[in-house]
Amino acid sequence: MAVTKKKKEKRKIVKKKNTKKAGVKDISKIEEQLNVLQDKHLRLKAEFENFRRRKAEEISRLLQFDGENVIRGFLTIIDDLGRMIQSADSSEDSLKDGISMVESKIEKYFENLNVESFGEKGEQMNPEIHDAMLTQNDENFDDDVILDVYEKGYTYREKVIRHAKVIVNRK
Repeated sequence: MAVTKKKKEKRKIVKKKNTKKAGVKDISKIEEQLNVLQDKHLRLKAEFENFRRRKAEEISRLLQFDGENVIRGFLTIIDDLGRMIQSADSSEDSLKDGISMVESKIEKYFENLNVESFGEKGEQMNPEIHDAMLTQNDENFDDDVILDVYEKGYTYREKVIRHAKVIVNRK
């Protein structure tokens, strides 16, 4: 009997050691799972911050150029007024003065909206902002110099919203 009691006590001691080892293994597994979950949490948080930043930038860009369509509508009116001024007879000075007044008011309005025109005779042609409608040969000017402007170009807050349509010199 003494032998069997000793064997039973040894078994109890071995079981306690095994349960301690199993407890250590469980703790390490839980810690590993905790680390994985913390990593996922940090990644998700960073991804959300990036999403929020991108959306804020997108909304900012949309608001920055919100008046672009309104400006585009005015551009054809300004072009027509410019053509009317050029074709008006000198005997109709009052008509010409009235049209000039309307054009200057619209230009002041555009200036307040940060709309600027470009594309003048004598400027060097830049393909990024000018569209060459025709080429002509004039020995008095260098190559790629604007000889005439069909439609002025416009920028809105430094963004080109319409390219200038020009006639360019080619030798």
